[in-house]
Amino acid sequence: MPDPIIALRDLGKTFILDGQPLAALSGVSLDVYHEEFVSIVGRSGCGKSTLVNIVAGLLPVSAGEVRVQGRAVTGPVDSIGMIFQSPVLLPWRTVLDNVLLPVEILGLPREPTLQAARELLALAGLADFERAYPHALSGGMQQRVAICRALVVDPPILIMDEPFGALDAMTREEMGLELLRIWHERRKTVIFVTHSISEAVFLSDRVVVMTPRPGRVAEVLAIDLPRPRTMATRALPRFGEYEGRVRERIFEHEHG
Repeated sequence: MPDPIIALRDLGKTFILDGQPLAALSGVSLDVYHEEFVSIVGRSGCGKSTLVNIVAGLLPVSAGEVRVQGRAVTGPVDSIGMIFQSPVLLPWRTVLDNVLLPVEILGLPREPTLQAARELLALAGLADFERAYPHALSGGMQQRVAICRALVVDPPILIMDEPFGALDAMTREEMGLELLRIWHERRKTVIFVTHSISEAVFLSDRVVVMTPRPGRVAEVLAIDLPRPRTMATRALPRFGEYEGRVRERIFEHEHG
């Protein structure tokens, strides 16, 4: 078995709320492998976002250890691109300049990455919008810009925290297909947080089901569906079986 690109060992996180300890995560162990697409699902408040923020080095652990590419995580990880539910685009910057923002923050030369930014926008179907401002774009288009921005410095790992949560159902399905196309082309390792069981099954190689707080890993389910996946994948009997299994595990823990 190859070495995992991300390794969590007995991870715990406790917050202090009004002077009282609140255990958000407890005893979480998980390996994620190179170029794998892994989704994390569970009820609201089970610690999904806390978990990925710890992996990215945005939150410290209370117990256990996180290693990314073999190195212990002690602060923000350069090799991870983050995408959140809100695209967080700067309204005064054009689409192209929003995509190039990480290049400026990291102090990299603009010119060599300009071509990469334009290629990403073309890949995301946004080649004609590089001079547009965010207010002129739909929600789905704004989220595509956010994906391009996360990819522009070519990180090997993408963490996506409910990136399609604010979109309508049809746009959300389209964005799922778009993401798989970009993932297939760019071959990144992806950790994807979602409330949607169907989305998790559709996108993933494996789905991690979390228990209610304190979040633990209830089950890691391998999704054996052919790739590339299309809308027809959702109609396969096995797709429904996977959905049912994930739903069963989530609700089983909810009701004890």
